[in-house]
Amino acid sequence: MSLALQDPVSALAGVGEKRQAALRDLGIFTIEDLLTYYPFRYQDLGERMPSETLDGEKVTFKGIVSTPAVVRRFGKKSQTVLGLLIDRENIRVTFFNQPWVAKNIEVGQEVAVYGTYNASRAALSAIKLVPATTNALDPIYPTTKSVRAKTIADLVEQAWGLMRGQMPNLVPAELRKKYRLLDKNQQVEWCHFPSDKAEAKAGRRSAAFEEFFIFQMRLQLIKQADQSFGGQALAYDNQAVQAFIDQLPYQLTNAQDRVVGEILADQKTAQHMNRLLQGDVGSGKTVVAAIAMYATVTAGCQAAMMAPTEILAQQHAKSLAKLFASAGLDLRVELLTSGLKAGQRRQILADLESGEIDIVVGTHALVQDDVYFHHLGLAVIDEQHRFGVKQRSKLREGGMNPDILAMTATPIPRTLSITAYGEMEVSIIDELPAGRKQIITSQMPNRQFDQALALLQAELAKGAQAYVVTPLIEESETLDVRNVTEVYQNLQAALPSYTVGLLHGRLPKEDKDTLMQGFKDNQVQVLVATTVVEVGVDVPNASIMLILDADRFGLAQLHQLRGRVGRGDRQSYTVLVADPKTDYGKERLKALVDTTDGFELAQKDLELRGAGDILGTKQSGMPEFQVGDPVKDLTMLTIAQQEALTLVREPGWDEEVDNRALVAYLSQTMAQFRHFD
Repeated sequence: MSLALQDPVSALAGVGEKRQAALRDLGIFTIEDLLTYYPFRYQDLGERMPSETLDGEKVTFKGIVSTPAVVRRFGKKSQTVLGLLIDRENIRVTFFNQPWVAKNIEVGQEVAVYGTYNASRAALSAIKLVPATTNALDPIYPTTKSVRAKTIADLVEQAWGLMRGQMPNLVPAELRKKYRLLDKNQQVEWCHFPSDKAEAKAGRRSAAFEEFFIFQMRLQLIKQADQSFGGQALAYDNQAVQAFIDQLPYQLTNAQDRVVGEILADQKTAQHMNRLLQGDVGSGKTVVAAIAMYATVTAGCQAAMMAPTEILAQQHAKSLAKLFASAGLDLRVELLTSGLKAGQRRQILADLESGEIDIVVGTHALVQDDVYFHHLGLAVIDEQHRFGVKQRSKLREGGMNPDILAMTATPIPRTLSITAYGEMEVSIIDELPAGRKQIITSQMPNRQFDQALALLQAELAKGAQAYVVTPLIEESETLDVRNVTEVYQNLQAALPSYTVGLLHGRLPKEDKDTLMQGFKDNQVQVLVATTVVEVGVDVPNASIMLILDADRFGLAQLHQLRGRVGRGDRQSYTVLVADPKTDYGKERLKALVDTTDGFELAQKDLELRGAGDILGTKQSGMPEFQVGDPVKDLTMLTIAQQEALTLVREPGWDEEVDNRALVAYLSQTMAQFRHFD
């Protein structure tokens, strides 16, 4: 039977329409997909003596069948019992619900049986008979309800028997030699059919590097394609930009100064800018973006800023207008959201197209089909993880291809930076503005809630304001957490001298806006809220936050919430009220108490959760790797990134004979490669 790697898996014996559909759910479409669908672990089927085996351990015993196999039936269930003589010791072997075993063995026959050993009873609870040809390590594959691991193993064995030696090398020979990686055919064989743990380890090591390398090659090609659009060399007025910086009410930190330089340098070149600006909550990303937008306007272009929520868009529009006005600049800043009245929206769209608006701030309303710019030079995207590539590419349509500055206050550990944001240049603001005090964080059990409330009252007495955050809106029968309405009512009773507000996602937009404005104006002193305050609420007078049932929140979310306080001159506090019941919950809260460094917390979060828990999820933006673990294998991931970057920078790399298979593979798969979607 003559097959090719790109033939559908249905070309194999035993794969009908139903099984083909089930394999498709696992991402297996072709024979090559099947052969690179590697096991995620191995069962050790190596033979041992009973005297070498611990109680409860899985093991393979090899011996002579000493008694006939007897089948005992209990309704639909059965037990098949036999004796196995191993070097003068007789072991009782029991197969559950496998009556056919009795027909396949007879007294005096040598057999190998894999199962769980009960040392006190000298008995083996058998899982399966082990054929004489079986490797010492049995591969275990990721499966679904529709496909058994044994089915995949049998198909892999069939495919490898037909395709052995035909796998093309995707990692160039020079890199395989440099990092002691296996030839692709040996890699596939040792991953699926290892004779020992050393072979399995070597096979998976080579497969992991290949996986990381291919991924990084795709990112580099995306970056090249992005830059091939041709950016705009903005001839901004350097003196005017410097004068604006000098007019700011505060001096830029060294980190802000550094990233401003990186962004302005990008804007000056004709190469398209695609830069990610990372900075912890309160580090001053918005003023950096304001400088870049003003530079764009001095070059005769427009700037746009996209925010994930209307509250945040409104806040940005007001703060930008105020910042430019305080510097004596006559810039027109407008807000474009879905909440505008039809007449207002028509006027803003007309003025945007004619060029009368310098800077527009909005939500997804900015990327609707009826929005046209006169000359868009820069698009700033706040909270980058909330926008997909489609929204970003929408801003590039019309041939203007504006520079992109994406911002995130969600600190990204190096692992994510290399994977999820690998096609972007990265700038980091890694220091807080001068005079900003560290937030003091503590944890209290629920029984000490009165102490937390006393601390909150002490802050209110000083004229400060407070947040109280809770996970749920309504009472839950399954989760023992206090709901926001109950907390609101209790605090109203406990704090009669103060105005307490209630904010949650189900409130009408007008009510939310009114309440938030009242909180900003100190007409509301205590804001009881769900996580809607996580992003975009900026009240410098708020100095304390109580987070109830804090163990119900993720680490990154807790850090974001904490960032709502500490935005003014007051010493600020966050109190985590919780009784975590799991080690993970305890570790999470301890990490938050121990440090306010968002980047350190992000790495800790990744380590605590494990890559398997977040890979492929839209929230994280992490790509899914089958073999490599980007957290544990960070060094390998970094090397793969460096080598991919080095290769694509070599003139004519894609015409080299040694790279033909790699180029062909990338050409075939780039169309299916989705980044940020």
